[in-house]
Amino acid sequence: MRRTAWLVLVATLLLWSGNWIVARAVRDAIAPGLATVGRLLIVLAILLTLAFSNLKAKLPELRSRDWKIIAALGFTGGGVHLGLQWLGLHYTTATSGILYLSTTPLFIMLMSVPLGERVGARQWLGVVVSFCGVFLIATRGEPARLSFNIGDLMALASMMMWAGYTVLLRLRRDPLDTTELLVLVCLFGFLFMTPWRPGSSSSIRRSSWTRAAISPCSTPRSGRSCSPMQAGAT
Repeated sequence: MRRTAWLVLVATLLLWSGNWIVARAVRDAIAPGLATVGRLLIVLAILLTLAFSNLKAKLPELRSRDWKIIAALGFTGGGVHLGLQWLGLHYTTATSGILYLSTTPLFIMLMSVPLGERVGARQWLGVVVSFCGVFLIATRGEPARLSFNIGDLMALASMMMWAGYTVLLRLRRDPLDTTELLVLVCLFGFLFMTPWRPGSSSSIRRSSWTRAAISPCSTPRSGRSCSPMQAGAT
């Protein structure tokens, strides 16, 4: 059983890493909004065939608190998180994106502390090591030049949202199983992605969100980066 668990974890990491690589490879062919909504629709089509009957029976059992948490899960893990990942990969590399995954434990621990989670010295040491690694990546090995490409900021924001999704899972008290929960998470993710209007633009350069995001900074091919202040970060 333990060996199976390790194999599943390794397979998950490989698939997750491959996701960044594929997203980077097709960034000019598929708009981020379209890619995100398309993925959600495919997952919904598959999972609904497995969970529709049981989910329909359990929906009346969900309380207001349950709906709020599920909606938050859909926002942090179902739609916008994925959209930021794809959009960020227009301006940063797949390698940087994958390396930013190491920030997820940092954000999870920081978000868990207010919930009463006890964090030991070894865990904080891991956080420090992770943070130092990300810092070196962001500064490209030159700490004196602390700056971020807009894609790096989007990748970090995506990881923060995924950490929030992970922490929110602990607050669940609903009767749904994993498949039923994923159906609702993807459904809310789809709804939150609606304002993105994935079909309104055939090119990432025509997206109003993208123009607003990169206006203080350089274009992807210029090789320059912007500071957190320039990118609108606080």
